[in-house]
Amino acid sequence: MKYSLAPLMILLATPAAAHLPEGEYGSFLAGVTHPLFGLDHVLAMIAVGLWAAQIGGRALWAVPSAFVLSMLVGFLVALTGLSLPLVEPMILASIMVLGLVVAFALRPVPGLAMAAVAVFALFHGHAHGGELGQAQALHFGAGFAIATAVLHAAGLLIAFAAARETRHTSALPLRLMGGATALAGAYIAFG
Repeated sequence: MKYSLAPLMILLATPAAAHLPEGEYGSFLAGVTHPLFGLDHVLAMIAVGLWAAQIGGRALWAVPSAFVLSMLVGFLVALTGLSLPLVEPMILASIMVLGLVVAFALRPVPGLAMAAVAVFALFHGHAHGGELGQAQALHFGAGFAIATAVLHAAGLLIAFAAARETRHTSALPLRLMGGATALAGAYIAFG
């Protein structure tokens, strides 16, 4: 079987590498690297792409787009100084819930999936804005939005590769990836 090594590579990412030294926040590079090297971000954002592929149709672009747009709203909310309760628990919940919807191959209408990911994305974006401090928001925000979109695209590509091998986007490999994502989220949260 020719399955992608991407899921294994995802599990090798380390959360500590996502944080740059003080003073380097605000750069475009800091915005790009933060989601790419934090396991919590990688797992949740790839799961969004996997789920969008399972739903199919307009969800292929609408679900990831809803995530990125809502994440930017959360980022702006944080920059204005408004707080959101339970930011970290909601980020951890997003990993587990998104993993489970992929594991169970749930296929709601795209609007419902968009709303679900938008809620989680609000908290992901708020966390990015809360870590930024007084740095240059525009560059950092552009970097993490692009990196997030790339991770969503990676999830879509993984799903398409699995579908090509198994002839179906709800096939066992994707469902196993979803289950592994949910378990990893539980381990990060409670381990």
